[in-house]
Amino acid sequence: MADSKRPAPSSALHAYVLAHNPPPDAVQRELVARTRAALPNHAGMQIAQEQGPLLAFLVRLIDARHVVEIGTFTGLSTLCMARALPPEGKLVACDVSAEWAAYGRAAWERADVADRIDLRIAPALQTLRAMPPEPHVDLAFIDADKQGYLAYWEELVPRMRPGGLIAADNVCYGGEVADLPSASPNGAAIHAFNEHVLADSRVDSVMLEVADGLTLARRR
Repeated sequence: MADSKRPAPSSALHAYVLAHNPPPDAVQRELVARTRAALPNHAGMQIAQEQGPLLAFLVRLIDARHVVEIGTFTGLSTLCMARALPPEGKLVACDVSAEWAAYGRAAWERADVADRIDLRIAPALQTLRAMPPEPHVDLAFIDADKQGYLAYWEELVPRMRPGGLIAADNVCYGGEVADLPSASPNGAAIHAFNEHVLADSRVDSVMLEVADGLTLARRR
């Protein structure tokens, strides 16, 4: 197999990529700005700009109607996916911070998608375990506490319909997954998660170098 053709990253190349993706709309830009202003020490928890169009694309690609999000923060990824849902679609957004999610609520209202979003402020495992156990989820996005990824995965996979997608963010964890002896507890947890996904016969998966790493897994 040929060596990677991925060019060395640069700010100019990143800007070029962004320019060839759908740009954020006014509500999304405002939400990013408000998050950075109000929560400067946590704003990095928002998805990268290039991930928003990708998540929306995936929702449309598989004609998703039922989406589950683990880790909402201030609601940017939620907004991107909810905009891509049909009017009758539903997105269950799981988070533990009502304070942070309040920024999202306001943006969802402005974007006229609040009726598609079911925000549940509770531990995500509690929310997942209360869902019907049979396959019914079209798309799930995991972007929460890294040491919880494995548990979220095990609750989600049986609930994914055949052909459904799970997207897991931060699977490179700043490169720590490739340097396990020096990895933080979060980096080690993501490494274990990645190995588990790779060996899981219930799914077909690919890992992409998008932002801090994104794994896509399709339920067989």
